[in-house]
Amino acid sequence: MRLGYPCQNLTLSASTNHSLRLKSLSNQDRVHDAIRRNLEGLELILKWNTNQGWRLFRIGQHLVPFGSYPDFPFDWVDYYGPALERIGRQAQYLRQRLSMHPGQFINPGSPDKDVRSRGLAELRYFATALDLLGASDGVIVLHLGGAYDDRQAAKDRFTDCLASETQILKYLALECDERTWPTTDVVEVANRLGIPAIVDTLHHRINPDQLSLEDAFNLAFPTWGDRRPKIHLSSQDPDKMTGAHSARIEPDDFELMLRVLTRREVDVMVEAKDKELALSFQKEAAVV
Repeated sequence: MRLGYPCQNLTLSASTNHSLRLKSLSNQDRVHDAIRRNLEGLELILKWNTNQGWRLFRIGQHLVPFGSYPDFPFDWVDYYGPALERIGRQAQYLRQRLSMHPGQFINPGSPDKDVRSRGLAELRYFATALDLLGASDGVIVLHLGGAYDDRQAAKDRFTDCLASETQILKYLALECDERTWPTTDVVEVANRLGIPAIVDTLHHRINPDQLSLEDAFNLAFPTWGDRRPKIHLSSQDPDKMTGAHSARIEPDDFELMLRVLTRREVDVMVEAKDKELALSFQKEAAVV
């Protein structure tokens, strides 16, 4: 079992998610500053992760802030492509598996054509970043989005929107959510697109659709084919709305996951507010 965490490292005060306001996009100095800080943070984090034994890292969605916008002030692929390629070679050498997770406004199943179009542009930006990083085992994690009072129509729009997007599909994986789409629906759409499905333990607990966690894993893991499956581990913050991630992982949640996995080789993205500090449970449990 390999573990990782998303976007930033609190120990290093390093982040891959520095951004800026859209109105500042015309200020190239500010754009370059944000991107450089993100790339520097990524390099620092990858080296630190390897020394600590962590093998997964989710890059922030703002690696290139507004990188999908048609009014982006310069060709970021041309300007930062060589740096991304170099960092990608480093990640491969360090055996770090990279992923990205678009924001919730990305919705290929929307009935609004403009929303679908903007979503595709954003997903192409993510895929281009992973292409430049050479992340052959990389993952773009996406939720199915809204149901819009017609679940089947939403699923059909989602698949129709993405069916021809080969650059995106080679990285895309669908994650269950805590409100609308349980693992059963996610696996259905994933199979239609020929892509994998991700089970989030907290989302599944809230929205199980009568499946046990073991059933959900058994349904989702075959969608990965010969690739190493990836799951999300998270715990409920008791002081916030249902589905909000806690600072750390509750021991009961971790122990249940271990029992259900039964030593299967998986990658576990730990989604907790304390980032890498929340991974201490892994060493304490002496899991390898």
